[in-house]
Amino acid sequence: MRISSLALVAGLILASHAAPSVAMRPDAALDPLSVNLAASAVEAQARGDLDAATGYFESALAVDPRNRNAFIGLAQIARVQGLPGKSIGFYREALLIEPRDVTALAGQGEAMAEKGALELAKQKLADARKFCRDKCPQVASLEAAISKGEARRTVNADAVLPRPVVTSGEGARN
Repeated sequence: MRISSLALVAGLILASHAAPSVAMRPDAALDPLSVNLAASAVEAQARGDLDAATGYFESALAVDPRNRNAFIGLAQIARVQGLPGKSIGFYREALLIEPRDVTALAGQGEAMAEKGALELAKQKLADARKFCRDKCPQVASLEAAISKGEARRTVNADAVLPRPVVTSGEGARN
């Protein structure tokens, strides 16, 4: 009885140590088919064929769900399609794989700014700046998106003047 419980405990320990090493593979250890499918998706995306690009990215993730470039590609397509909420979710998946990915941080921040979540976008900007020491185009793009969002938020007082509503006395009760 003691031996079987020790074997069970040893098996659980070995199983728990094997899981993180598989889950945290570096980009170089991605399945080559997944990398090739993602490359085909980028080509389709460049041609403007977003449906084909989406299919390739989804196939790349089916082959290897650790392909963060496929998540980033799907996020970019969602933003082009005017779906910032969906885009934020795809960027979140990429950031779960690599929390320091400046492209994913900035992209998620831009999508948040598009939705009007400027404070969250500013947090993503701060995170992106931590990981990008030099001038990064991703950081500059996020700064521009936040500025654009702040400009939209500023409202001219003339735009919100109350307009009187006139109703006729017909149909009114006495």
